Amino acid sequence: MSFSSEIKEELHRMPFHRECCLLSELAAFTQTSGSLGFLGGGRFTVTYQVENAGTARRLFRMLKEGLQLSPKLHVMEHRRLGGTRTCVLTVEEADAIHLLEVLDMMKTESDGRTTLTRTLPRPQLNKQCCRKAYLRGAFLGAGYMTSPEKSYHMEWVSEDDTLAQTLEKVLEKSEIPLHTEQRRSHTVAYVDSAQQIVDVLAMMGASQAVMEMENVRITRQIRGDANRAANCDIHNTGKIMTASEKQLAAIARLRAAKVLPTLPPTLREMAEARLAHPDLSLEELGNSLHPPLGKSGVNHRMRRLMALSESL
Repeated sequence: MSFSSEIKEELHRMPFHRECCLLSELAAFTQTSGSLGFLGGGRFTVTYQVENAGTARRLFRMLKEGLQLSPKLHVMEHRRLGGTRTCVLTVEEADAIHLLEVLDMMKTESDGRTTLTRTLPRPQLNKQCCRKAYLRGAFLGAGYMTSPEKSYHMEWVSEDDTLAQTLEKVLEKSEIPLHTEQRRSHTVAYVDSAQQIVDVLAMMGASQAVMEMENVRITRQIRGDANRAANCDIHNTGKIMTASEKQLAAIARLRAAKVLPTLPPTLREMAEARLAHPDLSLEELGNSLHPPLGKSGVNHRMRRLMALSESL
């Protein structure tokens, strides 16, 4: 199961605490997955199409238990698309009118006539709980997230920019910037910062996904620190070997010119120590002497040897 599917499975189990939150989540479903049908004679249908069976069950419960409607559910199989299935929920007749009324898409006049006020719901986003519910419904209806082990990217795809505009208002309250782009004929809204994605998951109520992502972030950080340390060690080793090669070449010139035996004992000891240990750092070279010598002392003596070699 993909990480995105795991998030949705966790969200499917979220309870319906308040009617206002249920309507906000239902408004998001209607924006992302719903369509309005006109049957004539003042009759309407509202149809939802979702690919995830768990999402279809949650939406069915929202309509059945939350609003006491009687939605019809059937499954369509697409043979040309590799046998993928789409769950279709249909709300008809009086139930459809009631649904449109509670979503503030229709009003009933005093004479009993119904008037369609808008083709998409306008969710209530004044309360924080309703904003979280809307965000949850939007992700279930049109959201996707890549595995955090590969990259940090969460997105919502819609046919127009209405969803992106509403999501921007929701996330703006939490100071989370939302980016948008056009992908073919669709508008894609996305968040690509690890911390911001964690904040979005927490807002939706996906606590288990938050923990899993934090574990991945820690693992990636430890792995990155280890790689940087290894690269640093390789770089430092290269510097040590380069310096050692120059020092060995200088000592070889002093030996060839028969200057080495005439040097003071301290410099002669240093030259012999470098010849015996060509791969040691200056600090390690100083510890090999008797008595041990500090790094600055080793560096000073080595500079004197280098200067004598250059003067030849």
